Amino acid sequence: MRIALLQTVVCADESINLACAASAVHWAADAGADIAVLPEMFCCPYETAAFPAYAEPQGGPRWKALSALARECRLYLVAGSVPEADGSRLYNTSYVFAPDGAQVARHRKVHLFDIAVDSGQRFRESDILSPGRGITVFDTPFCRCGLMICYDIRFPEYMLQVAQAGAEVIFVPASFNQTTGPAHWELLFRARAMDNQVYLAGVASALDARASYHSYGHSIAVSPWGTVLAQMDAAPGNRALDLDLSEPARLRRQMPFSVHRRARETR
Repeated sequence: MRIALLQTVVCADESINLACAASAVHWAADAGADIAVLPEMFCCPYETAAFPAYAEPQGGPRWKALSALARECRLYLVAGSVPEADGSRLYNTSYVFAPDGAQVARHRKVHLFDIAVDSGQRFRESDILSPGRGITVFDTPFCRCGLMICYDIRFPEYMLQVAQAGAEVIFVPASFNQTTGPAHWELLFRARAMDNQVYLAGVASALDARASYHSYGHSIAVSPWGTVLAQMDAAPGNRALDLDLSEPARLRRQMPFSVHRRARETR
């Protein structure tokens, strides 16, 4: 299975952001990708104050454009994440579209990013957004895939649930910043991939030094062995790579972590 990591740059003009995303997805199709992945909040600035202005309901114009894009390019599209309006609530939501344009998954970010790092980043998604519930997996002709958004990866028990649901490849649209990214980005992806014996693909937006929120970029793919297969820098760009889908099962036979787990017995 070939995946494409699409590290687009984001600005305040949604039409430009959608055009950049469309160009990147077309690049993925030309590169032979089966699944293309966009960044978290690829359509708007990553600012809580901006989310209400860009929010749309499921089935709205942006949803229709992304569905049409997947259909036009004949691939699975993990459409990063977007602000979703549902009644009076707003969510940080990732949609997945099949090659025929049908929506096959929707993940609402469960763990909201509320941090205040001394001499570093401060951010409170919960001032505007509501949390999602549960885990998200979806089936493709290649394998079962999992989906989460950014801060969700911080919680090992949550990732474990996704792996236990049968996911062999887990996609993580994300937007780590210049405080958390250098310290934790690669570390988290390698640890979660190795612990759960899954492929992990994290896709972030490119750095824009003029923006209020400085994305770390460095979109990444990690093997079930914890090996970094690809990692970009902070600049806009795309990367396609092939995943050997026999590897998760092979490693689980050789090192059956799920069989050896005794957490319940140690309580």
